[in-house]
Amino acid sequence: MTSSALGRDFRLLWSAAVSSRFGDALRTPALALLAATVTRDPRIIAAVTVAGQLPPLLFGLLGGVYADRWDRRRTMAVVDGVRAAVVAALAVVVALNRVSVLVLLVAAFLLATLGTLFDSASFALLPALVPPDALPRANGRLQAGSAVAGGFLGAPAAGVLFAVAPALPFALDAVTFAAAALLVLALGPPSAIPAGTARRRGSVWSEIVEGLRWLRAHRTLWRVTMLTAASNLAISGIMAVLVLYALDVLRVPPAGYGLFAAAAIVGGVAGALGAGRLAAWLGTVPALRAVLAVETVALTGFALARHPVSGGMALAVFAAGTVVWNSLWASYGQRQVPSELLGRVGAAQRMVGLLTAPLGAALAGLAAAAYGTVPVAGAAAGTFALVTLAAWRALRPVAPAVLSGAA
Repeated sequence: MTSSALGRDFRLLWSAAVSSRFGDALRTPALALLAATVTRDPRIIAAVTVAGQLPPLLFGLLGGVYADRWDRRRTMAVVDGVRAAVVAALAVVVALNRVSVLVLLVAAFLLATLGTLFDSASFALLPALVPPDALPRANGRLQAGSAVAGGFLGAPAAGVLFAVAPALPFALDAVTFAAAALLVLALGPPSAIPAGTARRRGSVWSEIVEGLRWLRAHRTLWRVTMLTAASNLAISGIMAVLVLYALDVLRVPPAGYGLFAAAAIVGGVAGALGAGRLAAWLGTVPALRAVLAVETVALTGFALARHPVSGGMALAVFAAGTVVWNSLWASYGQRQVPSELLGRVGAAQRMVGLLTAPLGAALAGLAAAAYGTVPVAGAAAGTFALVTLAAWRALRPVAPAVLSGAA
């Protein structure tokens, strides 16, 4: 999935990202299983999940500031080193049978907090490693490798390793973080890679505001960010009820649900590998509009499907479109934003895009409880149709000069 044309430094970054993702896929389900061994209170188990979801919203913008202030390569390496130590400590606590709810909450929260800084630094570092016209392909390769490592390798292995020894998934996760830190350190020397802005221009808050203002002032990037937020409302809603829809509406056998869910992973990998070619063919912004149209058709087909095969195929196409959108959206921002602002603007993009996800999941849960899952799927398809119409209108006026720079 890597390409020699993308260069040695990209291959190292890709390997670090895949290693980290594999460890994440081991740790996340293992943490849920571990929580279930400590307590059967669903409120506490849910709290562990929430503890891992809050930091990007609470600290994402702050992570963007420090990704612009500090050397990005060293920041990523240090963060992964600290994460390796945290997960190793958790593995020891598990092995000694000293796990408590507080330990789980602190571990989940701390790891997710560190992840916000890593994500901002990684997003801002990539444009220094590959040529601008290769960014869609590079982002696609990163997403494809992460999907394979997480969906096909890590997630299935997590339950098996946990059954062998509860501490094992966490110990292996610590190894993957340590390996990722070493791989990042093997990147080109700091002098060859822009380190971000060493000079401070004001307080942390003023730098956060500067990033938000830049994003808001860039017409196309702001519109794409808002379209992402709107589409995430539908995506989080359909994902919240996916298992119930698959079992009750599509009649997927419980034993076959893993295979059904794998369709989304296969589609995502295919979309990630094709993102670069699509951008080269259509241009990034036109490709974004086309992808939304394809997703709308796929989600409509999913809402109308009543068989596991047709439903799985529609889900795969929809997942492919989602991954292409994410790859192209990231690439467009990385090409448009000045290097010294990449951390902050990228963090602002992600935070705004994610704000609607909790709302979508909550609304889907309430609607499914009252009316069933079929209306939820229909509403998600309708939302995507509206987003697609908005995209064809909102992105069309962009000047050709801007589009050619984003292609």
